[in-house]
Amino acid sequence: MPGYLCLENGLTFQGEVHMSGKGPALGEIVFFTGMTGYQEVLTDPSYKDQIVVFTYPLIGQYGINDDDSESMKPQVKGVIMLQTPDVYSHYHANSSLKEYLLKWEIPHMTGVDTRQVVKSIRQGGSQNACISHTPVMPSKQHLTGQIGRVAAQSLQRQGSGNPHIAVIDFGVKKSIVNSLLQLDCSVTVVPFHQIYQLDHLEYDGLVLSNGPGDPKEMTGLLPVLKEKILEVPTLGICLGHQLIALALGGNTEKLLFGHRGANHPVIDGETGKVFITSQNHNYVVEPASLAGTELYPRFRNVNDGSLEGLQHRTKPIVSVQFHPEARPGPEDAAWIFEQFHQSITKSGREKIYA
Repeated sequence: MPGYLCLENGLTFQGEVHMSGKGPALGEIVFFTGMTGYQEVLTDPSYKDQIVVFTYPLIGQYGINDDDSESMKPQVKGVIMLQTPDVYSHYHANSSLKEYLLKWEIPHMTGVDTRQVVKSIRQGGSQNACISHTPVMPSKQHLTGQIGRVAAQSLQRQGSGNPHIAVIDFGVKKSIVNSLLQLDCSVTVVPFHQIYQLDHLEYDGLVLSNGPGDPKEMTGLLPVLKEKILEVPTLGICLGHQLIALALGGNTEKLLFGHRGANHPVIDGETGKVFITSQNHNYVVEPASLAGTELYPRFRNVNDGSLEGLQHRTKPIVSVQFHPEARPGPEDAAWIFEQFHQSITKSGREKIYA
């Protein structure tokens, strides 16, 4: 039936809405530029409380399968598309995207002028929005607390290999854990609110995971994070990258509309090589805030020059704003995991560069 997408800046868009009778769906509206990977996006915990606008005009053509989800259920608050088909085609698929969204009661709209919505976000920035049957202006209140709603509730151990990696879970994607398991690591996922459990674990390396929301919501955790990341080889991914910067004296700021998609070029300052990355973030580390710290910028975004990753000057600590697990996206940056693995296993733990 007819419905409305209303933005915080007062703009309203009409389309066909599919939602239960629970009332308006409120979330932060963002856009994703990839042509594929919608299942991974929908289930990525980093999208908690967000309404995702897919810029590609046809979404859902290869359906939904049992393998590509990044968590147990969809995490988005809503979905905006120009068109999604009833018919899908893929040998792994077992339902259509539309059936999947209806099953999980995820509000979604089709027939929306997604190009105009994206232009509005690019001009006015990420903001709150509402999906509803009638025009409803969204609250301007900043949405918080997403990390606590997506992190695991207890420790989870996977694999039997060596070395043993502890992953601090702020909303970790399944593919990050799988990337470590593929390197024959054993992995223990430690919820951020149980970080004290690290004192009872023997681990060789530490990964700070991705996650949703503002990294400064984790300010109370920074002292213990600083202690832990200085003890063992550490890799930070997306939110984890931002938390490493904050813990070691840097600062973060919010981008106007963030980076989301599978085609962002990044240059490695150590090698001069450019590679294509998958990204999903609203916040970045301020380069000027690194003065006086032991961190220096290693990776930069070729498009806008924003900071995409850090290296510690004396410790085996690397962080990346992009997603080396690349689900969805290109596998250009998968070597980040291999470098991290080498920093643990190589004799003397010398600084390793790809």
